[in-house]
Amino acid sequence: MQESLVVRRETHIAAPPAAVFALLTDPEKILRWMGTEAEIEPQPEGLYLVNVTGARFARGSFREVVPVHRLAYSFGWEGSEVVPPGSSLVEIDLIEQPDGTLLRLTHTGLPSAEQCAGHAEGWAHYLDRLAESAAGRDPGPDPWLGRTGSD
Repeated sequence: MQESLVVRRETHIAAPPAAVFALLTDPEKILRWMGTEAEIEPQPEGLYLVNVTGARFARGSFREVVPVHRLAYSFGWEGSEVVPPGSSLVEIDLIEQPDGTLLRLTHTGLPSAEQCAGHAEGWAHYLDRLAESAAGRDPGPDPWLGRTGSD
């Protein structure tokens, strides 16, 4: 795996790991910070399906679920030949800290530097919204609603 084709993000969240985990795995809570509809089955081989922008579905399946500490799921875009459903891997570790949670995200398996850059931008956008929501604030309407992206 080329290191240049790995998206890494770290975000400090002012909430305990259990609260962050719930925002990542509960379909209703996900919609507070990302997406217009979600079907999530947080168990090995369970479905990960989120209409991220109202115009684009991310689909994959859970590979690893360690409550309040770790998630790993395959990821891709419905209708995409470049990043098809399940073609990449998202790993999220939640590390408890005295003042909240360190969220460490690694996204591997993307096919090009261009795709890594686009997904890095997307993760930065949505992890900022997640941090707002976890801290008890309303991140407001998603300015990316309706966006179809470039796959």
